[in-house]
This record gives sequence, structure tokens and C-alpha cells, in this order.
Amino acid sequence: MADKVTHFEVHGKDGKRLQKFYASLFGWKVDANNPMHYGMVSPEQGGIGGGIAQSDAPMVTFYVGVADPAAALKKAERLGGKTVMPPMDVPGGPRIAQFADPEGNVIGLVKVGSM
Repeated sequence: MADKVTHFEVHGKDGKRLQKFYASLFGWKVDANNPMHYGMVSPEQGGIGGGIAQSDAPMVTFYVGVADPAAALKKAERLGGKTVMPPMDVPGGPRIAQFADPEGNVIGLVKVGSM
């Protein structure tokens, strides 16, 4: 079975503004009631959940569920990608990692069963 997209992220310099924008545009329910003010978007039927957050630079990415993020990073590197963030455990959340594809697009990995 192929690995599936499980989560998306939208980052920008004004996280609150982005959260309000996407909630108004698409009717998404965004919950940023957490210490990092990370706006969790609940998955709707037939869709995936995601997050909208503040960061130094704009970025849109998606996360793919994999059995072993470290092994997936090694495979991405063999295929011409580069590790952006080695595997790490999100406090109270999943184990994640990120790589850049050969064109520089940042893609996330999340350990299956940890979300």
C-alpha cells in the first residue's frame, strides 16, 4: 500500500491573520488554543486535517504518513532530496521529519500511528 498524505501546513509571518483568512475562505474550524498558537484544522469527511502557523517565512507543505521517518529521509536523500529537519517528537504529538525534494519543495513525514 502506498503512503498517504495525512496533514497539511500553511505558515506565514502573521499566523493569526492566516488562520482567520482560511477559516473565512473555506469555513474551516481552526483551533489555536495551545501554547504554540498552532491553528489545528480538523479533518472534514473525505479530507485531511492540517495546521496554520506563524513562522519567519511563508511555506505550504503536506505530510505523508510513513512507517519509519528516518528510513524515508535516507531514501529521499538517495533520490536527490535533502533533509531539512531530522526526525523529532512533537511534544504531546507525533514523530515528524522534513526533507526538500530536488526542486527545493519542503515535504513532511509523520510516523504512521503517531497522530
